[in-house]
Amino acid sequence: MRFEPGRLIMHRNVRRGRIGWVRPGRVVSDDERGLLLWIARDSPVAHEVTTAGVGMRAMPFAEWITSSYRLAQGRWHGPPLLKFLPTGAAHSVWWFRDAGDRFASWYVNLEEPGVRWDDGPVAGVDVVDQDLDVVVHPDRSWEWKDEGEFTERLAFPEHYWVADEQAVRAEGKRVIARAEAGEFPFDGTWCDFVPPADWSVPEALPPGWDRPPVR
Repeated sequence: MRFEPGRLIMHRNVRRGRIGWVRPGRVVSDDERGLLLWIARDSPVAHEVTTAGVGMRAMPFAEWITSSYRLAQGRWHGPPLLKFLPTGAAHSVWWFRDAGDRFASWYVNLEEPGVRWDDGPVAGVDVVDQDLDVVVHPDRSWEWKDEGEFTERLAFPEHYWVADEQAVRAEGKRVIARAEAGEFPFDGTWCDFVPPADWSVPEALPPGWDRPPVR
């Protein structure tokens, strides 16, 4: 399954069969290397919260797993993002930008490989975010991110969606080695990407954005 450039698709994170977050992205390219998406500033998004409206990161995981949940809709207030999902890889690479819309850093999101779906009017790719991440700076120095959350959640294997801590860390180390060597996609590719002028920001998530996960 390939997505046509310019098509708006749903990038969704799935946690044990529930949708964790949804971000609509336009397809920049989709080829043998992988899927490249553009997430525009102010895009409509959704994320899982408790019935009281509290997000997962705002409470201890022990409390989160005993809560009831709903999906809250909002807007993407972060910087515009490029997201590259390499074919078959257990990670994606994101290009972050600064307030001046200039390349600021790479962000390696460790995740289970995406599974695609296409319902016609709406399509997307579902991943399982494994929480541990790597920030790679323009000089290719790097640091782990969210290790505290990762470690906290591993203590609850009956509820957590990460089954193999060492596999996640090993994937991170493999990507770090490529980053240190300046290998694709850490070789400057797409750092100066500018989206087509006619790519509009959707007013709302399209009907079907919350269809059952395929993972």
